[in-house]
Amino acid sequence: MKDEDLFIKKAKRGDEKAFGVLYDEYIPRIYRFILLKVSRKQDAEDLTHQVFLNAWQNINRYEFRGFPFSSWLYRIAVNAVIDFYRTNKHEQRLETTPEEDLSETSELNDTVDHVLDITAVKTAVAKLEPDQQNVIIMKFVDDLSNKEVAQALEKTEGAIRVIQHRALKQLRAIFNDNKPKEA
Repeated sequence: MKDEDLFIKKAKRGDEKAFGVLYDEYIPRIYRFILLKVSRKQDAEDLTHQVFLNAWQNINRYEFRGFPFSSWLYRIAVNAVIDFYRTNKHEQRLETTPEEDLSETSELNDTVDHVLDITAVKTAVAKLEPDQQNVIIMKFVDDLSNKEVAQALEKTEGAIRVIQHRALKQLRAIFNDNKPKEA
């Protein structure tokens, strides 16, 4: 995002409009990430609201440490999802998430529909461990770098590479197990 540092500095001084620009920039990605984790639109909307409220209330604590602002927001989102499951004990149902909720534009949704079987991918990702789900979603849905994912999940880049490797290996195994057997 162009001039992100300027908007952050203004938001730290209490400028609501500057924070609004940051909000507008990051809400689609944070919402999509949360929706993939909780599956229910209402829960995702509530949690996304909590994430940005928390970010606004704590913007003065944000310090640039070589990672983009989005990494800080993802860390808040991950913690919000963890708290959600601790308090609500809902079962994670990624495979029931409507396809149109996973993309920002219908063009992207159409492209993905041609390349992948979305239902199979969502079902497979839902079978992964929470850390593996987070890494796969952040890396391949939100297109974050290992550095950004590491910051958001408070792990090293090496740990992110290991988690990604294991998640992809497990996804391959899941897809291989689900292939129709030839007679």
